Amino acid sequence: MAKAAIFILTGNESHADYGRLANGLEAAKEFVETDGDEVTVVFDGGGTQWIPELIDAESDYHELYLAIRDEAVVCDYCASAFGVEEAVDEAGLTLVNEYEGHPSIREFVADGYEVITF
Repeated sequence: MAKAAIFILTGNESHADYGRLANGLEAAKEFVETDGDEVTVVFDGGGTQWIPELIDAESDYHELYLAIRDEAVVCDYCASAFGVEEAVDEAGLTLVNEYEGHPSIREFVADGYEVITF
C-alpha cells in the first residue's frame, strides 16, 4: 500500500506547465487505479488556476481530471488569490486551510504520505 499527496503547484502559462499538469494527473490516476493505495491531489498556488479548465468538458485534460476528482482538494487561500473560487465551487471541490489558510504539508508527512510536487 502506498500513500501519496500530489501537489499541483504549476500555473498554466507555458507549454511546460501543461506537461507538469498532465504528469501530475497521470501519477494520481495510477494511485487511484491501484487497490490499497491512497492519494490526495492538492491544487495549490498557481495550480489552482487549472480548475476552470479541468471542469470544462472540452479540455484535453478533463478525462484525467474526472479520474482523480474524488481525491482532489484546493488551497483555500490560493483559490481566492487566483480568483477561482467560483470554479472550485462549481466543481464541488473541498477547500483546505489547515495551516495559515493553506494545506498542511506537515499533516500529510505525519500521516505517512509521500509528498510529490508538480
